[in-house]
Amino acid sequence: MLLPLSVAALTAVYYLGRWLMSGTTGRVSSPALAPTPTPAPGSMRGKTVIVTGANSGIGRATASGLARLQARVILACRDPAAAEEAAREMRQQDRGDGAASGEVLVRQLDLASLTSVRSFCQRIVEEEQRLDVLINNAGIFQCPYMKTEDSFEMQFGVNHLGHFLLTNLLLDLLKRSAPSRVVVVSSKLYKYGEINFDDLNSEKSYNKSFGYSRSKLANILFTRELAKRLDGTGVTVNVLHPGIVRTNLGRHISIPLLGQPIFKFVSWAFFKTPEQGAETSLYLATSPDVEGVSGEYFGDCKQEELLPKAMDDAVAKMLWDESAKMVGLKSPL
Repeated sequence: MLLPLSVAALTAVYYLGRWLMSGTTGRVSSPALAPTPTPAPGSMRGKTVIVTGANSGIGRATASGLARLQARVILACRDPAAAEEAAREMRQQDRGDGAASGEVLVRQLDLASLTSVRSFCQRIVEEEQRLDVLINNAGIFQCPYMKTEDSFEMQFGVNHLGHFLLTNLLLDLLKRSAPSRVVVVSSKLYKYGEINFDDLNSEKSYNKSFGYSRSKLANILFTRELAKRLDGTGVTVNVLHPGIVRTNLGRHISIPLLGQPIFKFVSWAFFKTPEQGAETSLYLATSPDVEGVSGEYFGDCKQEELLPKAMDDAVAKMLWDESAKMVGLKSPL
């Protein structure tokens, strides 16, 4: 009998099969990655950046890269202790040119709590003179059905609604700091998602894989609608997929015992490292190549095409309006 496999396990089997069928022998090399533009040392000096979920995985690699460019980086994390440990390592990292890394700060943010989001934003607005880049990176992946503090389905609540409120509450600061940027981390798995306005909270039915895909589709629709609303303000917003990356995002995935060695081998051989996964986030946050570019979808530091359902302006506007109601945003942009 075939055991059900997660998306990650299926991906592992796909890559392993491709390797075996190719007749390759010897050490397996990772797929070729596009050359990544290298930001100039010190290019982010004097700029303040917020990265959500920055204590591990892609977020940590993104924040670390920004600190090396001498940005002032705020790690917005649910677990302050884990974030402080990450911050200590970032402050001590060797830039290789003798110059110090940028200042790294920790601020608590739990995207599963609207109260926490509001408190975080209030503190940022009170303490910070400017905000040059906001990177909406944090996420939860294929968790069992559970709810946030405000009774939203967890994946939709954290991946979309929490970031929706966070971004809206920081827009005035971003506008005052213009030119400034918002970077949203989505996923190629958006392709399997649908926005069902009759059951946005998954109370009638729930599938953890489709739930994740729906939240990632929501990220893209949010980005496109926000870009329209920010036109002419000097604030740009773009969305990306990082590819398949070796992180702890898949902690809720259950892989059959016999399949675990295969998965570990394939993830080592073919998945991106967190540093590689962070490259497009860093590109969109720092590169002059995308200055003035807004509302676009990127992968491997290049613009990519979207499926029609991710470009539906009517659905994007309706999702914006429903999201504003859900989070209690009285005066959305």
